[in-house]
Amino acid sequence: MSRFDDNTRVTLLAPAPLADSSSAAFTGQVHPAWNIGANPNGGYLLALAAQALRQVTPDQPDPLSISAHYLRPGLSGEPCRIETQLLRSGRTLSTVRATMSQAGRPCLEVLAAMGRLGGHDSAAAPLLALPLPELPPPEHCIGRSAAAQGVTLSILDQLDIRLHPGEALPGAAGRARVSGWIRFADGRPPDALACLLMADAFPPAVFGLLGLIGWVPTIELTVHLRRRPAPGWLRGQFWSHDLHDGRVVEDGALWDIDGQLVAQSRQLALVRGDVRADQAP
Repeated sequence: MSRFDDNTRVTLLAPAPLADSSSAAFTGQVHPAWNIGANPNGGYLLALAAQALRQVTPDQPDPLSISAHYLRPGLSGEPCRIETQLLRSGRTLSTVRATMSQAGRPCLEVLAAMGRLGGHDSAAAPLLALPLPELPPPEHCIGRSAAAQGVTLSILDQLDIRLHPGEALPGAAGRARVSGWIRFADGRPPDALACLLMADAFPPAVFGLLGLIGWVPTIELTVHLRRRPAPGWLRGQFWSHDLHDGRVVEDGALWDIDGQLVAQSRQLALVRGDVRADQAP
């Protein structure tokens, strides 16, 4: 079993939802292997919560749209409890809510529309498509560096992240953008839950403009899943045009190895420290 699958496993505590019951509770473990500094990565926490949600709607296992509010940092190496509520059950789409708590305090609130994604090899050509960013092949890109970002990155033992050579060093891009490739270090193929993690696993886009910025904690993260990814590398690009009062809005997208858009994301995050006006986008 992949480390990701093992570290997002949850166990049902209460009876599964029946026709007259819409709630269920699960327990899991927040593993330090996915840390940014001393804190669990936000995408990892979201994938852990989504693992519980997909058990509530087993016929609709994919979070087509999922939004998370981070109430406080997760506790690395500690157990968690995930309370779920089925808000609406439909034939093709269901709406579910989850609250993740640790040490008796809520740390994550999630709302998701669950459905079923089509296969990567069966999707019709899109009428509209986000342009695929041009990137050198992974072997010509530069591995993400903890030293370059100024924060310990335990997550890099689990993920292979290669950045565009022109965007890999602090402030090198000259703009709030970061691009590159991502895959699991153990070779696990990407899927819907992996996209939730990988949409929040690149350096923050403002790294390309501000340089050494350390941890940029997420306030809210929304991910829209568009199709199942083909096995192999995912190509990612993340950008920001809005940084003010220590808060940044970042947009992003992931494409699979076949060039198909598989996920889009937007998050509001905190940028710690002083940011000069002439550094802002």
